[in-house]
Amino acid sequence: MKQGFNPFLPSYEYIPDGEPHIFDGRVYLYGSHDRFNGKDYCENDYVCWSVPVDDLREWKYEGIIYTKEDDPHKADRKILFAPDVLKGKDNRYYLYYSIAHSSVISVAVSDKPAGKYKYLGDVSLPNGHVYGSAAGDYYQFDPAVFMDDDGEIYLYSGFCPRQDEDELGRKYVGCHVCKLEDDYVTMKTNPQIVIEKNPDFYDETRYFEAPSMRKFNGKYYLIYSVRIGGLHYAMSKYPDRDFKYMGRLHSTSDVGINGFNAENPAYPNGNTHGSLIQIQDKYYVFDHRYSNASSYSRQAVAEEIFMDENGCFKQVEATSCGLNGGPLKAVGTFPSYIVCILIDRNEYKDKEEKALKQVRITQDGEDREEGESQYVSRIHNECVIGYKYFDYDEKYDEVLIEVTIRGEAKGRLNIRSNYNGEIESFINIDCNNTTWIKEKSEYIRIKNHRKNALYFDFMGDGEFDLKEFRFEYV
Repeated sequence: MKQGFNPFLPSYEYIPDGEPHIFDGRVYLYGSHDRFNGKDYCENDYVCWSVPVDDLREWKYEGIIYTKEDDPHKADRKILFAPDVLKGKDNRYYLYYSIAHSSVISVAVSDKPAGKYKYLGDVSLPNGHVYGSAAGDYYQFDPAVFMDDDGEIYLYSGFCPRQDEDELGRKYVGCHVCKLEDDYVTMKTNPQIVIEKNPDFYDETRYFEAPSMRKFNGKYYLIYSVRIGGLHYAMSKYPDRDFKYMGRLHSTSDVGINGFNAENPAYPNGNTHGSLIQIQDKYYVFDHRYSNASSYSRQAVAEEIFMDENGCFKQVEATSCGLNGGPLKAVGTFPSYIVCILIDRNEYKDKEEKALKQVRITQDGEDREEGESQYVSRIHNECVIGYKYFDYDEKYDEVLIEVTIRGEAKGRLNIRSNYNGEIESFINIDCNNTTWIKEKSEYIRIKNHRKNALYFDFMGDGEFDLKEFRFEYV
C-alpha cells in the first residue's frame, strides 16, 4: 500500500495557503500556486487537488480551475493570492480571492468543486461601492468564507503590517468580518473587527494574516497566522464576536514545541497559511512549508491533530508521515525531500549569504507539472537533516541505511534516532562526482521498533546533495 508523506502532493507541486473542504465524499484542497524558483509569491494559476475521505494518501490532480486571465481587472502585479471556496445554497461553488495588493475581494463561480470557475463579481456594499477600493475602508486581504448552519454567510479578511493604513488610506485594523447576501457578492453588513490589531508587531501571538473559519461541535474556530511562528487560533460561541485566543496549532518549523523557537527553528521559518478540517472522526491541520531557501516555493503539508474534551487543540509537531495514519513502515527507499528537520548551524554574515549557502530542499530543472526530483541540497558541516517517524520491521534486530548522494565532500554523516542523542552509526562520505552514488552505514542495533526518528548530521568539508535513503535489514 502506498504510504503518505509530507509534503503530501508530488514534490514538483508548490501549493501554499491551503484551504481543505469536503464535497461529495472527497477532500478538495484550494490554495494559491507558487512557481519553483519564482521571484514572487503565487506566480502560477489556481489548481485543485482532491482525495477520497477514506484514503488520504491518493491525491488526484484536478487541473487548472482559474487563471489570471479569467479575472477582468487590470493590475500592475496581477497575482492570485490565497483563495477560499464555499458551496452555496444553490449547490454551486463560489471561489473567493484577491489580486495582489488590490484590497478587493472578487468571486468566481462553478457548477463543480474543481471548476472551471468563471468570474462573478467583486464584494460590494448595497450601493455598488466595491469595498476596499477607497480610503477609510478596512483593507481586504486573504478572504475566508463560511456558511453557518442557519444559512448566514460570513466573509473574513484582514492584514496587519506595522503601519495603520496603506498609501491610499485603507485601514489595517486586524481581522474583520461581514455578512453576505445570497447573491454571494453583496455585503449584508459592514465589516466589524473580530480580532483587534495588536500594536506590538513582535508579539508571537499577534494576528498577522490568513484567517480561516471552522465550526466543530457548536464552537467557532478562527484560525490565523502570526508574522512568523505558525498557525494559531481563537475560539468563540459566536461567528462574529467574543473570540478568545487559545494557542498555536502547528508550525512547520516546530516553533513553540520540542525546544525550538523562532530564532532557532527546526526547519527554515517563514509565513504560513492553513486551516483545520474534520475528516470522518479525525481532525487535521493543513499548512505549508518553505523550500528552495525561498519564500516563493512553498508546499502543502498536513498533520493529524487532536481535540480534547473541552474542544481545544494542542500544538502538533511537524512530521514526515503527515496523512499516513501513523509512522512510515521503514522498508525500502524514501525520497530525501520528506525531511521535517532541516537545520544549518553555520553563522552567515547576512541574509543574502544565508540564502545562497544554507542547506535546502530543491529540484533540478524548471517549474513543471511532472517528475519526482526534489532532494536535499548543499549539505555541509554542521547541517542536520531529520525525519519523523518510522516503524522498523519487528523480525530484525539490526538495520543499515544506504544513502544516494552526489557532490564534492569528505567527512562523516552521523546517524541518530534522537536530535541530541548518541551517534548510533555513521556513513563515511568521500565523493567527488556529479552523478548519484550510493554509500552504506555501519549496522545499527534496533532498540525500539516503534515510532523512531532518523537524523543525519554531517561533520566534514565540502558539500553534497542527498537524493534518497534506503533501509536494509540484516
